[in-house]
Amino acid sequence: MAETSSDTPPLGEAVFRLDGKVAVVTGASSGLGERFARVLALAGARVVVTARRLDRLERLAAELDGALPVACDLSRSEDLALPVQTAIDECGRVDIVVNNAGIEGSAPAVEEDEQRFRDVLEVNLVAPFVLARDAARDMLARGEGGSIVNIASVLGMVGVGRPPQGAYTASKGGLVNLTRELSAQWSSSGIRVNTIAPGFFESEMTEQLFSDERGYKWVARHTPMRRQGHAHELDGALLFLASDASSYVTGHTLAVDGGWTSV
Repeated sequence: MAETSSDTPPLGEAVFRLDGKVAVVTGASSGLGERFARVLALAGARVVVTARRLDRLERLAAELDGALPVACDLSRSEDLALPVQTAIDECGRVDIVVNNAGIEGSAPAVEEDEQRFRDVLEVNLVAPFVLARDAARDMLARGEGGSIVNIASVLGMVGVGRPPQGAYTASKGGLVNLTRELSAQWSSSGIRVNTIAPGFFESEMTEQLFSDERGYKWVARHTPMRRQGHAHELDGALLFLASDASSYVTGHTLAVDGGWTSV
């Protein structure tokens, strides 16, 4: 059947707009998460920003039209419902979830503490599952679909060994495959689930790596593009997966890594 004019999707930049959408971004108090919140807000979304540091969230929310700050600690099971529930209570819906919050666990495997391993999985894998599940319940009830964007890492796709990251790589590898499974379960209902796998970007988490020239040189030596990533180079990937621009993309992991996973 031929499309009517009302069925015709928007053209050009308009397909990336998020006007009228409500987005939840975890780990939004600094670094990439803060930028993700700004990018979504500039595209028209109302953003619920979450992290542990309320003062930073409040400063960010004051700069974004209609943004809501929610202080929560995703390592605490009693806090896991707060981000999505706040979006539903205050905004009436949730259309987009960006599971960005994460912690690292860097130690040789033979020295790695079991409890620390569990802690990393709780924040990096269990929390994204709970937020995705809670958001999907709202999306399914409304029958309007939505987009869940998980932030993994190239370390969830390949082994590196240096620095040793057993817990972190396990959590991000799990997140990549969780993305596939949730996509398989929900895509027929219009809920798309995708992952961004960044390479090495400067952030609070990679502060130690980039503390001197050796870190920059190590990344450049192992990356085909011969440099680290810059935060703005994730903007397009985020908007693509969050918006209708990727309306036929689901279960996908988009590596933004300067070619790291291509060799």
